[in-house]
Amino acid sequence: MADERDDHAWSFVTSHGLALLVIAHDPYARMRDIAERIGLTERTAQRVVTDLTNAGYVTRERVHRRNVYTVTTGLPFRLPAELEERIVELLAVLAPATVAAAAARTELSPLETTEPIQVPVVKKPR
Repeated sequence: MADERDDHAWSFVTSHGLALLVIAHDPYARMRDIAERIGLTERTAQRVVTDLTNAGYVTRERVHRRNVYTVTTGLPFRLPAELEERIVELLAVLAPATVAAAAARTELSPLETTEPIQVPVVKKPR
């Protein structure tokens, strides 16, 4: 069994994938929240979200003093070997409730939707 103090930490999902999941789950998340949830500095999280936005995977809309994010699910993965897979398939595995809620609003099955996912936030009591 691996030592928990192992300095060579790794993950199955990259920072970009984790940020995409956080945004899909909470489109109103502040950059500080995104950074905290995926274990990055705020500046690094900003760079990751900017990468996702520039690539078209996420759109950002300014609403009053906050950004509201939308995940574009119809785009393929960035790796050539996975070009046939769309982002919605990743989200369907890693965040099924989020995809199901978005699909319910469009009356499509979760994997048929190519529309952006934007799920209203349900605030949890602290």
